[in-house]
Amino acid sequence: MTEVSEILMSVLSTIRVPRPGDRVHKDECAFSFASPESDGGLYVCMNSFLGFGSKYVERHHAKTGQRAYLHITRTRKTQKEDDNNSGSGDPPKKKPTRLAIGIEGGFDVEQEQYDEEVKVVLFPDRQEVTPDDLASMPDVVRERVSLSMTGLQAADSVSHTLQVQQWDGEVRQESKHAAELKQLDNGVKIPPCGWKCEVCDLQENLWMNLTDGKVFCGRRYFDGSGGNNHALLHYQQTGYPLAVKLGTITPDGADVYSYDEDDMVLDFKLPEHLSHFGIDMMTMEKTERTMTELEIAVNQRVGEWEVIQESGTTLRPLWGPGLTGMKNLGNSCYLNSVMQVLFTIPDFQTKYVSIIDKIFNEAPSDPTQDFKTQVAKLGYGLLSGEYSKPAPDPGDDPNSSTEPRGDQVGIAPRMFKALVGRGHPEFSTNRQQDAQEFLLHFINMVERNCRSGMNPSEAFRFLVEEKIVCQQSQKAKYTQRVDYIVQLPVPMDQATNMEELQEAERRREEVESSGAPPSAAPRAQIPFGACLAALSEPETLTDFWSSAVQAKTTATKTTRFASFPDHLVIQIKKFTFGLDWVPKKLDVSIDVPDTLDLSALLAMGQQPGEELLPEVAPPPLMTPDVEVKGILGFHGNEEDDSLYSPLLSPVLDDSTVSQLCEMGFPLEACRKAVYYTGNTGIDAAMNWVMGHMEDHDFSAPLVLAGSSSAPGTTPTESLPEEHLATIVSMGFSRDQATRALRATVRHVTLSLLTRVIQKYLMQGPDTKSILYPFRMQPNYRNAHYVCH
Repeated sequence: MTEVSEILMSVLSTIRVPRPGDRVHKDECAFSFASPESDGGLYVCMNSFLGFGSKYVERHHAKTGQRAYLHITRTRKTQKEDDNNSGSGDPPKKKPTRLAIGIEGGFDVEQEQYDEEVKVVLFPDRQEVTPDDLASMPDVVRERVSLSMTGLQAADSVSHTLQVQQWDGEVRQESKHAAELKQLDNGVKIPPCGWKCEVCDLQENLWMNLTDGKVFCGRRYFDGSGGNNHALLHYQQTGYPLAVKLGTITPDGADVYSYDEDDMVLDFKLPEHLSHFGIDMMTMEKTERTMTELEIAVNQRVGEWEVIQESGTTLRPLWGPGLTGMKNLGNSCYLNSVMQVLFTIPDFQTKYVSIIDKIFNEAPSDPTQDFKTQVAKLGYGLLSGEYSKPAPDPGDDPNSSTEPRGDQVGIAPRMFKALVGRGHPEFSTNRQQDAQEFLLHFINMVERNCRSGMNPSEAFRFLVEEKIVCQQSQKAKYTQRVDYIVQLPVPMDQATNMEELQEAERRREEVESSGAPPSAAPRAQIPFGACLAALSEPETLTDFWSSAVQAKTTATKTTRFASFPDHLVIQIKKFTFGLDWVPKKLDVSIDVPDTLDLSALLAMGQQPGEELLPEVAPPPLMTPDVEVKGILGFHGNEEDDSLYSPLLSPVLDDSTVSQLCEMGFPLEACRKAVYYTGNTGIDAAMNWVMGHMEDHDFSAPLVLAGSSSAPGTTPTESLPEEHLATIVSMGFSRDQATRALRATVRHVTLSLLTRVIQKYLMQGPDTKSILYPFRMQPNYRNAHYVCH
């Protein structure tokens, strides 16, 4: 022990005590998905606080010279008893009683119970020092090492901090109707049991209206169970807002729903409101599941998820290389699905997995913050099979042979999720996200980190050719752009079951007029070929400025593939906007064939004898002699002219200017690109930028002929921070809010700001599309794809 004490004394200066703000990686290895529960446990460097599995700790020691590591091992406790009785002295695992994560009564994020053992390991000889061994060492050694060990054990790990900690779906607010609820003196008295719906005689899922005491059945659930919506129909007929679910009333409370507020609410006067109809809350017993319990049951057994999992059938678990599952971190299904697909692509396997040793050897001092390292770590975890093994089910005897459980260990991509989401306004949060948006975000990161060497995202890259034909002169214009995803529209008018849909709509209108409960609507069946045909359909441009006729006229635009990628990513655009501008998802079913033939969509380029539109700049879009309506154009009305701006500015497509700016080009260059291409879209403006980047006045302000000042300049007055904060809180980005405020110039009402932003978002193409400022030569490849 004297030798160990001397070693500790010599390395004492390298042993640190964690301070607030230090990143402690004690749950996950920097190079693998090893954890304290894995074989060999986890070694935490007592200087950098990085964690390493037994396979990589020697590498870190050799590279840095660090000798002292805190070795953490956790062993799962044996479950001898069932959930309701525990003979081990530990409290039984409780079933969730509220729809929450990580808080009392909610779903437990730590579902297993472990015994933990810690000790200091000194390299290179792996000499072990337990907490008991420290007692016989010099005071200076014992105090410093003990403080470091205690601090590491007490510190929140980075993984734990970043994962879903507390999510409560049951936070209910006081109803605005509770305090002044008017109850009718109609003599109604409700018995303590034996209830049934006054319309359909159902005896379950019953709700009593707290205004008139009427008892009706609740809503029909998505699977057809529940009720017949009679309580909802009663509210629609009377306007009486509050109802209590009979069968959930106990001395502690009950389920109260506010139809007006469309949510479960609290009623602090519930005992008084129930007593009005003869119900003594203190004597009632629970006979039905609460809404929270129903929601928990659904979350534990989601109907559509059961269908996907082929519920009711016996499935054979699979393990091995390429069959590794990823744990859902509460909101990471979008990330898991994208990364599982990407690492089936040979280009990503070659880039990150086949040379993983080289990547790890060249990793920086903090590999947890290195993009290439973490992508390689994830790819190896998915493909190696190292984490795709059946999890043993411990028996009474730890040494006994037991049948493996059906699940596998899998991997939890916490470190990867934190890195790729860092600094992003959406992917750094715990909100649900869109897989297509994440794919583009990840491709963007790959592009930035592959400036030299192989770029695996090129497997998805292709060129799109857009051809615009002036209908008056029949002259054409060709532009090309880079893309990674094909977005297919959904032509609802091409449904193969149109008669069934029309009949269902007719029945729905009859049901709404009669007050009967609605039935489930059929799903539209759309052929995949119809989506492809809709993509290739010519689009009519009614306000196209033709350089051939020097005037605005009608043109047609067709979109084709100028080149094909090795792997084609397709997004079905199932989201649309209703008449009230509220986004909604189309309820459609699209059968994608196993093989696609896209040769008919291949661009042919300029045809023999076809004339091109001359490269002539359009005339000024407005001059000081023309009535000024501001940079938003003519969007005001007689009652509200607050969209008018006194600025002398050309009517530019702000969405196109914004997209160019987001690519990194100067604002004034973007404005000139849009102006000189006549507001004809992002592709034409992009081509102008690429052709004028070397101009000496490329970034100079846009100055229109005939104006005494520079009307192309952007207003620079400061914007009210409270207005920006208000709009951002509505879900818009700060950049969108800034542009909307600058567009209105003066202080305006919140409703007007909302309309301006909606106008801005609705006008232009998708601002989230990724375009890269470089040209590519077409690479024509086979147009046949096998869909996986």
